[in-house]
Parts: sequence; C-alpha cells; structure tokens
Amino acid sequence: MFVLDPRLQQDCLVLGDFPLCRLLLSKDANYPWFILVPRQADVSELFDLTAADQQQLWQETTCLANSLKQEFAADKMNVATLGNVVSQLHMHVIVRHRNDAAWPAPVWGKVAAAEYSEEQLAQLRQRLRSALNNNDFKEV
Repeated sequence: MFVLDPRLQQDCLVLGDFPLCRLLLSKDANYPWFILVPRQADVSELFDLTAADQQQLWQETTCLANSLKQEFAADKMNVATLGNVVSQLHMHVIVRHRNDAAWPAPVWGKVAAAEYSEEQLAQLRQRLRSALNNNDFKEV
C-alpha cells in the first residue's frame, strides 16, 4: 500500500495524481518546485519499478516538465531523483530562471525557504490547471 513519506508530507502540498504518480508542490515559494512520487509501496530506486512503470514515470516527468517550461517560461528545467534524505522514490521537477534566488547553483539549501501566500497558491494551482489541461492529471 502506498504511503507518502512523512518528510514529503511535511514539506509539500498534494496537488493531484497522474496515472502512476502523486504530484506534490514544495512549500518553498522561491521556485516553482514540483515532485512526482510513484504511488507504489517500498520503491526507493528507479530500477525498483517495472519496465512499464519506468516508462510511465518518464512520460509523466516529461509531460510535467514540458508543460511547466512553457507555462512558466523557464530558462532551464531541473529534473532529478536523489533520495539521500528521503529514500522513497521521488522525482524533482524544478522551474529555474536566471534571476531566481539560487541561480546557477542547485536549489537545495541555497536560501531560506519562503512560504506561499494563499493568493500565490491559488494562482499557482490555476497555472498548473492551464499547463496540464489536456493530460492525464487529476487535481485534488
């Protein structure tokens, strides 16, 4: 049974589901920072997934990254799976701009996290709706 890691629960908001993955938003408002988590139990590595699920993860990652790049006019999309702190398999999909708080360095620990206001969250959800309009994404 799939259970979201407590650290991801604490640090993120649940936005919805793709066919395989739960889509999260990092609570750090410095960057549009999204995280895909396959809804499967006991998966910590890409190779723990079946070949079909690996393909599905890449399809969902590509769909999300491409949609976000267009919607947010990204200078660069950062896509990574690390798992050193949270072992549950999760894919970071981060919109980067040359003028963001950490550019050109990685986002982890560069600056203090900023909180989203309710208005910012509502706007971000609307932009996500627009970006993922014709895809297999179900918002919660």
